[in-house]
Amino acid sequence: MKNNLKVVLVGLPGSGKSTFGKQLASSLNFPYYDLDQLIEEKYQMKIPEIFSMYGEGKFRTWETETLEQVLDWDRSFILASGGGCPCFNNNMDLINEKGVSVYLDVPLEEIAKRLGSKVQNRPMFQDLDSGEITLKLKNLDADRSHFYNQAKIKLSGTDFSAELLVSELISLLKN
Repeated sequence: MKNNLKVVLVGLPGSGKSTFGKQLASSLNFPYYDLDQLIEEKYQMKIPEIFSMYGEGKFRTWETETLEQVLDWDRSFILASGGGCPCFNNNMDLINEKGVSVYLDVPLEEIAKRLGSKVQNRPMFQDLDSGEITLKLKNLDADRSHFYNQAKIKLSGTDFSAELLVSELISLLKN
């Protein structure tokens, strides 16, 4: 990590890891990667297909293997992890050991609003109404916040900027 800055964004589905990750990568002139996309490319299957054909256990194994490979790359990058990634197979420890983890802590009501129009792209939330989406988010938050809160940097709210995170990263790296 001394020569290369590997920033890994963690947080609930809909917290903005992909959107914010692309903005951050652009402002730092780093490549941006999405862990789920890397898994899909590597295994030539969409994530929902992997879940339905092989189950969550196999997916989590492949997710950890892919994460390990990416974190060993000899270059700087921004990586959006899947929402569950930090919560399995000691992945959060691995992320913190080899990179800088950033927790995007967005209020559940805001995430529910964001997901409301995009559930067709998110199998976990398909066929749920807005109340069920909010309940699912509360349960996920209760299960996962312990892992997310181990992140080296935490950005809370809905209005964080790439510039804010860059200054946080600079101060973290100086210490």
